[in-house]
Parts: sequence; C-alpha cells; structure tokens
Amino acid sequence: MPRYIWLLVIGTTINVTGASFLWPLNTIYMHNELGKTLAFAGIVLMLNQAAAIMGNFLGGFLFDRFSPYKTILLGTGTAFTAALTLSMNHSIVPYTILLIVIGFGSGITIPVMFAMAGSVWPEGGRKTFNAIYVAQNLGVALGASIGGYVASISFDYIFMANAFMFGMFFLLVLTTYKGMDEEKNRSMSTSILEQTSQIKSKAAFNGLLILSGGFLIAWIAYSQWQSTIASYTQDIGIPLEQYSALWAINGFLIVLGQPLVSFITKRITSQKMHIYIGTIIMILSFVVASFAEMFTMFAGAMIILTLGEMLIFPAIPSLANELAPKGRTGFYQGFVNSVAAAGRMTGPFLGGLIVDLYHINLLFIVLIFLLVIPFMTTYLYDRGVKKSGSIIANK
Repeated sequence: MPRYIWLLVIGTTINVTGASFLWPLNTIYMHNELGKTLAFAGIVLMLNQAAAIMGNFLGGFLFDRFSPYKTILLGTGTAFTAALTLSMNHSIVPYTILLIVIGFGSGITIPVMFAMAGSVWPEGGRKTFNAIYVAQNLGVALGASIGGYVASISFDYIFMANAFMFGMFFLLVLTTYKGMDEEKNRSMSTSILEQTSQIKSKAAFNGLLILSGGFLIAWIAYSQWQSTIASYTQDIGIPLEQYSALWAINGFLIVLGQPLVSFITKRITSQKMHIYIGTIIMILSFVVASFAEMFTMFAGAMIILTLGEMLIFPAIPSLANELAPKGRTGFYQGFVNSVAAAGRMTGPFLGGLIVDLYHINLLFIVLIFLLVIPFMTTYLYDRGVKKSGSIIANK
C-alpha cells in the first residue's frame, strides 16, 4: 500500500481507539449512571449523529474544493478540544453539548479520510476502503477491550483516555498529513479528461441515493448493539466488562478474519453479492440475539453479525467511489458517511422507543423485516447508471 494509506490507517486506528473508549458506553452511562431513560439517551445520540451528518457534508465539501490536510486538522482539533473539556466535566448538560461537538468534529474528518484513500490509491478498489475499515475496527477492538475494564473502575478514566487518544491523532495529522494536499491535486490533474457527462452524473447520484437507502437500514439495525441491546445486557445482569468484550470480539475478528474475507472476495468478485450475503448473515445474527439470555449467546450473535458487516460495510464506500464523477469524490464519501450517521442517529431513538413502549423481542422482529430492504436497493442502484452509460455510448 502507498505510504499515505498507511498513515491514514494508523491515524484511523488511533482516532477510533479513542472514540471506542466512549461510544459503546454512552447509553449505559446516561441510563445507568445518570438515571436517564433509553429514549432520552437515544435523543442525545441522535443529536450527536445529526452533528456528525453536518460535519460529513462539510468535510466532503472542503475536500473537493480546498485542502484535505486543513480539513482533517479542523475536524481533529474540534473533536480533541471537546473531548479534553469533557474529561473535566461530564454531568448531563456539558456531556450532551460536548458529545454533539465531538460528533461534528469527527464527522468532518471521516469522509476526508475515505476520499483521500480513494485519491491516493484508486487502483486498490475495495482493498483501499477495506484498509480503512479494518483500521476502524482494530481501533474498536483496542478501545472496547480496555474501555469496559476502565469503566468498571471509574467512568472518569474513560473520558481522560478518550481525550488522550484524540490528542495523539491531532498531533499525527499536524506532523505527517500535510503532503496529502499534493497527492489530491495530482490525482485530480491526471483525471481531468475523465470528467463524466451530465447525464451520467445525474444517474450516478440517483444510484447513490438508492444504494444509501439500504445502507441506512443496515446502520439502523447495527446501531441497536450500541444502544438498546447494550442496555438490555445490563438489565439481565451481564457485567459491563463482558458487554465491552463483545466489541473487542467484533474488532479483533474483523482484523484476524481478513484472510477469510480475501478468500471470499477473490472467488465472489461482485460487490453486490457481498452485500446480499452479508445481509443474510446479519439477519441471522438478530435471530440468534433474540433468543440470547447469557453472554455466550450474545457473543455468538456478535460473531455472526461481524461476519456480515465485513462483507457489507467496505463495499458501500467502494461502490460510492465507483459512482462518483471526478471532482465529486469528497461529496460522495461525505454523503455515504452521512447516511451511516443518520442510521446511528435514528436507530437508538427508534429502538429505545420500541423497547420502552413494548419489548425488545418486538424490536428484533422489526429489524429482521427491515433488513429485507437492502436486497432491493442493492439490486436496483446501478440500473440507471448502466442505462445512462448505454445512452452516452450510443451518442
């Protein structure tokens, strides 16, 4: 992999490790430590992800028109400042406000990392985005495996660790990422003759909208593990350290399972088929989770879920990168990351509402039916693009 891909991988790992000290425990902290309802916790997380959506669009806009380096610096600096403040004051009002600011800062950074990876190593295809995805989940594994034990001692240390890792990421960006502006400019200048026609651009955006509909559903379902299922495990007596261990299993399995993913993707090259298979596996994980009453069953459901996401989640930004006209890479990656944030935003609130009013078993039934939608969106998203390509060829 090119040098800057490695720098992006290292930065992503550090950043997500810091974030993973905190995000799996947000609902537990608000519900169990601060005494707030699941619906209230869902609203706070919804605001956090709404801010992330705003950050995603801003980050994508700034990548396409200005400096990737300064954009990442802006995002990391904002998140680090908020995390440092949060480490000193995390009662409910500052907690809510600063979590929103962290969401905005991190939201600026993430699409730029993906768009920069696609610019630096376009020939890498799925491998390019899979490298960032694996780095994200290595960070999840490291942060979650340590975070649960730290939180069982004191939540104060969680906020301190979060701020420390964000500070490390900020310093890495400050000292090593500046040359990425030149890499982005070189990519754009060598591709100027490849500009897509207006007909194809419109079809590509429509395809992005359709593809993103299924991605939204996948994230609404996935976010339940970070919110309603997290709180449910506490209610049935599973220790906090064991819940955090689920995310350690998730992250380490993604890293260690790459040979399996490579084996599958080399034999099944269609990224559409990756999404189909991954969605079936994800549905199976919620079936298992609906019967879970002890840690081992939740761990089994998490392993199944992880196998599904390993096929789905790298495929979406890769397909978005293929759809993106030149000069619109940042916007397309910002849009995809915004959809993921929208799923994380609405998922905890909707899930919390269903559990508060009814029962978690109903939630599992709803999720299983919703996960039929990604099959349809994946099948349909590129039909207009292929048709527009034929029109252009005929012209």
